[in-house]
Amino acid sequence: MEFDALLLSRLQFVWVVAWHILLPAFTVGLASFIAVLEGLHLATGKPVYFRLSGFWTKIFAVSFGMGVVSGIVMPFQFGTNWSRFSDATADVLSPLLAYEGLMAFFLESAFLGVLLFGRSLVPKWAHFVAALMVAGGTLFSSFWILSTNSWMQTPAGYAIENGRFVPVDWLAIIFNPSFPYRLAHTVTGFYVTTGFVVISVAAYYMRRGRFIEEARSMFSMTLWLLTVLVPLQILIGDLHGLNTREHQPAKLAAIEARWETASRVPLSLFAIPDQEAETNHFEIEIPVLGSLILAHDPNGTVQGLKDFPKADRAPVIIPYFAFRIMVGLGLVMLAIVIASLWLRLRRDLYLAEWFLKACQYAAPIGFLAVLAGWTTTEVGRQPWTVYGLLRTADSVTPSLSGTDVALSLAGYMIVYLIMYPAGGLMMMKLVKRGPADQHHDAVESGRPRGPVEALPFAEGREGRQP
Repeated sequence: MEFDALLLSRLQFVWVVAWHILLPAFTVGLASFIAVLEGLHLATGKPVYFRLSGFWTKIFAVSFGMGVVSGIVMPFQFGTNWSRFSDATADVLSPLLAYEGLMAFFLESAFLGVLLFGRSLVPKWAHFVAALMVAGGTLFSSFWILSTNSWMQTPAGYAIENGRFVPVDWLAIIFNPSFPYRLAHTVTGFYVTTGFVVISVAAYYMRRGRFIEEARSMFSMTLWLLTVLVPLQILIGDLHGLNTREHQPAKLAAIEARWETASRVPLSLFAIPDQEAETNHFEIEIPVLGSLILAHDPNGTVQGLKDFPKADRAPVIIPYFAFRIMVGLGLVMLAIVIASLWLRLRRDLYLAEWFLKACQYAAPIGFLAVLAGWTTTEVGRQPWTVYGLLRTADSVTPSLSGTDVALSLAGYMIVYLIMYPAGGLMMMKLVKRGPADQHHDAVESGRPRGPVEALPFAEGREGRQP
């Protein structure tokens, strides 16, 4: 039986990255939320913020550990599966990835130790600073990783010498044309993802009459944040779309399944793209709205896929539907935000059972939107690893056999299908236990008994009942 090394390498990268991205989608926002809670506790002295900070720090520690394990795998794949890509882009991308490790990962790791173990050992202000450093580390990590990815999408500041990309202008490389939009869109998406997890946990407690003070506090403050960020995310996404139209027109044409270049184009709500026949089946459209959204001009022209060689087109059906899933989930988020404002005016925010139930089950919505957006971006870039310059087919390791990749992919699948459910169950157990009261028995002679017990929770206690 013959295995295609290129196809399997792509599937392996999809498998690893799709699982890994769920963790920064959660930890980036959660680190900032913890820093806010620490700051509020330092400023007000209210115990509720102290309990919430310790509770979410515990969950952050589990997800951060999983992220480290799953994240280490990805750089190895560049060498094992994508050596031609690594060789061609090393002079540009290696420093960017090194900065991520030096500036972000070590910052997060060092101060996470203080955040975990220092609650009873350092002053409040020092613990707050540690929380700020961890949050800053997650944002630095996002900065460098997204700069790397954005350069692959919209390369700039380089020259090509002997088949290799050579840096010419580092500022142009780092701040390449799509980077500001991708950074803003992704980080905001991560914050929104975390926000829906937080309100889900809060709604879970309120529906069961547990930890009412803590639940109401994080429910209200997070919904206010989402009230700002969800509409902002839609605006940033629109700006990102304009950038894509300018710098990656073939990707935009694939996302919209637009085959012919035309002005006053309709907006496609649903269709079954047929790549072979270069047409769409069962299409539902709204006249002119496509040009208005994509070009901000009802008479605007949108380039079609037929303007590009067939070999340079993405597999249309995947980004087409992934994008619509992302937009649909964004509209659901917006509906939840609008409903929260209406309930605030009626003073029913904490009492409406239907709304609490909706919020409780909304926890996965941000993760699904992140996966859909990532799929849109990465599949829409195909068939290139460096857009317009280096093809995916020319990036794979030449000596790699399909059997090798099949075995490694099977190994990754087994490990991830064990690790992620185990980590998820551990976090669910922490949520079920809840933000319990502080205790000091976990620290003996200035040293914590263990990583989990270093946090201020009494084992087996459910905390204060309402």
